Parts: sequence; C-alpha cells; structure tokens
Amino acid sequence: MPDAVIGAIRATDLLAKSERLLVAFSGGHDSTALLLALREEGHDIVAAHYDHALQEGSALVVDHVRHLCEMLGVRLIIERRSSPLTRGSVQAAARTLRYEFLERAAADVPAAKIALAHTADDLIEGAAMHLLRGCGLAGMRGMPAMRGRFVRPLLSVWRSDVMAYLESRGVVALEDPANSNLSYARVRMRKLVLPALERDRPGIVRRLHAAASSAAAMHESISAQAGGTRSREAIKSMTPAIAGECMRTLYAEAGGRLPSLSRRQLEAMVRLTAGERGGTGIDLPGGLRFRVVGSRVEVVPRVPLLVEAVLSVRSCTGCSESGAVHLKPGLELTLGHRRPGLRMRPAGGAGTRKLQDILVDARVPREERDVLPLVFAGDRLAWVPGVAIDRDLRSAPGETALHVTVTRILSDRNPQMPMLKSPDSPLGDPS
Repeated sequence: MPDAVIGAIRATDLLAKSERLLVAFSGGHDSTALLLALREEGHDIVAAHYDHALQEGSALVVDHVRHLCEMLGVRLIIERRSSPLTRGSVQAAARTLRYEFLERAAADVPAAKIALAHTADDLIEGAAMHLLRGCGLAGMRGMPAMRGRFVRPLLSVWRSDVMAYLESRGVVALEDPANSNLSYARVRMRKLVLPALERDRPGIVRRLHAAASSAAAMHESISAQAGGTRSREAIKSMTPAIAGECMRTLYAEAGGRLPSLSRRQLEAMVRLTAGERGGTGIDLPGGLRFRVVGSRVEVVPRVPLLVEAVLSVRSCTGCSESGAVHLKPGLELTLGHRRPGLRMRPAGGAGTRKLQDILVDARVPREERDVLPLVFAGDRLAWVPGVAIDRDLRSAPGETALHVTVTRILSDRNPQMPMLKSPDSPLGDPS
C-alpha cells in the first residue's frame, strides 16, 4: 500500500508542521521513505547522515545521500566517524556514536525533534529479541514511539508498505550490506527466526505487533503514574512496575541514557528504597550511582565532582545567616578532610564521638565522606559543615565571634553550592 507511509505521517501526533525536524537519513529504504513523505507533506526538515566508516564504499553512500537531498532541495548535515569504536558490540558502539551525532546536529540546526525511520518490522524484531533475553513490559513494547526528542512515526508501517511507496514514487534506495550479515543477532531474527515462526504459525508476526502495541500503551500509563518523585515513602507505596518506572525516570533526569538500565538493576533500586537487603547504593551505567539518603532517593555522579572548598572567616557579633556557624575568637582555622581517629564533642550530644559515627547518623552518603571539607582549629576538629559543631569551640550567644562559612566549588554540572545542613540531620542546627 503506497499510501500507508503518507497515512502514518498524517495520522501521527508526534509531529507538528510548526516544528523543524531533523531526519536521520542513512540512504536506506526506510529513511528514504520517511524523508520523502515528510517533504511531500510539507514539513520543515533537515537531513542528517552519519558515516560510520565501517563498510567499504561508505563514501559512495554519502554521495548517494547528498545527491538525493540536492534533488529534493533538502539541507543535509554529514559527519564521518573519526574516533575508534569502544570495545564490545560493534552495532551498539556505532549506534551510540550515531545518536550522539544526531543530538549535536539537532542542537545546531536547531530542530525540535529527531525523526527515526523504524518500522513495524523493526518493532517486532526488537520485541522478539527482548523476549528471548527475558524482558519486562518495557522490553515487550519493542521500541517507544517517542523518547526525549526522538520520534518514530512509522512504527505502524510495514517494510512491504515502504517498498511499495518508493516504487510508486520511482525512487531507488540503497541496501546496507550489514542488513544481510548473519553474524548480527538482529539480522538472524529478521532473516531466519521470524520467517520460520510465520511459516509455522501464519499471522504470528502481526499478532506480536498487536501485543507490542498493547504493551506500549500499558507502559505509557505506568510512566504517567510514576513521575520522578524522590520520596522513599511515596515509592514504597507504588506497585513494583510503577516504582521501577520511577527509578528509570530518576536515572534519565540525572543524565543517564535510556534504555541502559536492566530489569535486575531496576529491581535492586526498588529493593534498596524499600529498605530490604542490599547496600547503601548501586552503581549504574554512565558513571552514575543510585543511593538512599534519609527519606529520599537520588541518582548522582558516581565520583563526587568536588574541585575545591573555600573557607571564609570574618568577625561577627552574631547573626542568623544560613549555612554559617560562629566559633570562639582567636582560633586559627584551616580546612582539611577525614582521617583515621578523628573525634569531636558535637553540640546537642553527650560526650565525645567518632567522626565516622557522626557522619553515619547524619546520613552522609559513604562516597562523600572522604571529600567532605572539615574545619579544624589547630589539630582539633571544630566543624563538620552541615552536620555538627564542637560545643566547646562554639561561641557564646551575644559575644563577638568568628563568622565561618565553607563553600564547595563544583563542576559546571553542579554550580557553586554552599554547605547547608542536611534536612535529615538528626543533630539539629549546628550554629
């Protein structure tokens, strides 16, 4: 059905003619059909082609892509891979580079969305591969119609419809040699497994598509209920499916690239939130870490991004500035970090306590304890910013004192931030 492609473009709610689209254009059948149909329907489009430099003759593909865009009057952005692929799956590494290129190109154009030409066949292949590995609801849906700025308007269109559309327009597209390479799992699924299933159970491929579409609808409903709450109590009250989707949202909001989280990782995050057996945190892909801090959960960079800490001291007769403490005058104050054997007499407590116990009770995450800046008076620990102050070194109310603040200078991902008291600290106001 030649009109199936046009019908999908007209019917989708993923696209708006008022928005500029970046079209991922490989020169293959699917992306050629998407490019033609979007232009035919009057969308504002820019094409983007990434040369992976993995196949001989990739330069000829670039020439073909450039020639077709020139004929159509479509602006084209081209980039060729110049860095080595990371170890592991060639396809996965190439896909990562391609998506990074598309993000950059969309920012430069600029484009509101990036259109990908995946079809119903791609949806089924992905869902079947996920099922063979053992997947949850998110895997059963195959691939989402929208994730971030990436949209897939042709997921209801079959590859046979694409071929018919191109034939009706008299357009010749290229065939990627990798699509016939049986060393790739997706090619084996496309060429061997699904055809065998269809021969044995005629119609099963379309039934799989209907099941994947139902899974996608259910997943969207769960996602809408999940949100991105950081409250342990709220997450503990959710069903496992909704809680898992909440974990996925927190990961994405922290800069994690989806779909990087496995079902096992999501389940571990939910168990840790519920207070079941586990650790204080879980390392996640992309250099991130999930952790529980008091009544909240968060996803943060795995390695603290501390650059330096700045100590500020001035004379003060007493004030209520947030994040500041007042120490006795005449003290020689310096900054330092945790070392074995440190103890202090925290205000509001009884006797001397180990710094380790103070940090644990204040729920300071384990990975931050060694980089937490500490204020010393000589060799004596005077103040743990945001946590505790030595009661013997704290100034008396009304007397002239040292007004002390500590500011951490973090990376551009975390701007300059004062050391404020943790809302979960059991030690009370240290000032």
